[in-house]
Amino acid sequence: METKNIIIVGVGGQGSLLASKILGHLLLNAGYDVKVSEVHGMSQRGGSVVTFVRFGDKVYSPVVDKGQADFIVSFEILETARWLSYLKPDGQIVTNTQQIDPMPVITGVATYPENLVEKLKAKVSKVDAMDCLTLAKEAGSVKAVNIVLLGRLSKYFDLDDQAWQESLIANVPKKFLELNKKAFELGKNFQ
Repeated sequence: METKNIIIVGVGGQGSLLASKILGHLLLNAGYDVKVSEVHGMSQRGGSVVTFVRFGDKVYSPVVDKGQADFIVSFEILETARWLSYLKPDGQIVTNTQQIDPMPVITGVATYPENLVEKLKAKVSKVDAMDCLTLAKEAGSVKAVNIVLLGRLSKYFDLDDQAWQESLIANVPKKFLELNKKAFELGKNFQ
């Protein structure tokens, strides 16, 4: 199998590292060679966070180059735009429409770009954008945005639901498992 590349992007504190851990677990259990590379940046101060997940028969490097990502999974819409150059021409975007103001916007030296979903759709043919924050709240916690996104991403993988559930069970604390299972289903089944 040709190596597939996923970039998970977001803002510090949104749970992108847990999402990459669950995804890595899922793919390893499915028999793939998997490499995960985490770049934290200023994540603890609300800055950009990116994780590369690569999988296939044999993966030699954890880094995804520009124009090579099969998927961009994004927790925040401006981060989607920021990492767009990494997407393959026929790549798939799975993104939360949530907007989190970066420091230049907070300090007033910049304004948050408008109509980002429409701008992305003008550049990329495969954009799956949804309000994951509202679905996470419906599941029971705003912190479940990451699992809502994974549920949505699962629609694009040829892996059965049981495999995804096993990876949730292995990586999510037991006291939050039912909430996260609900968040996963809400993301997967959103219309």
